[in-house]
Amino acid sequence: MTLSDQDFREEYKPIQIPASYVINDSLENRAIFALATLGEAIGDEVFIKMKEFEPGIKEVTIKFIKQYLFTLYEKGLLKGDKKESSIRYNLSKIIDPNQGYVDPDLLSPGLD
Repeated sequence: MTLSDQDFREEYKPIQIPASYVINDSLENRAIFALATLGEAIGDEVFIKMKEFEPGIKEVTIKFIKQYLFTLYEKGLLKGDKKESSIRYNLSKIIDPNQGYVDPDLLSPGLD
């Protein structure tokens, strides 16, 4: 199956991390917020974090969460480390500042 450009952009758009956990938000957004809060986690840990935010969440939701995270991982939208029978997911956030520098002479050559 070939996707049109628009379908491809929709299918592989970057993950947007919600600013807060909102119970009325989509299950997908709530899972991403929980993962972002944890930094990295397996599906079970994401669900446990969601239960902290939403104590009444149904246990059957865990299956959906695991499938959703795995689908994002398969698409390359989430990073993960495979260990035994599980994947430890992360959002690949940059937490260490760049240690390099920029040569000021290269920024605007010939404008002296």
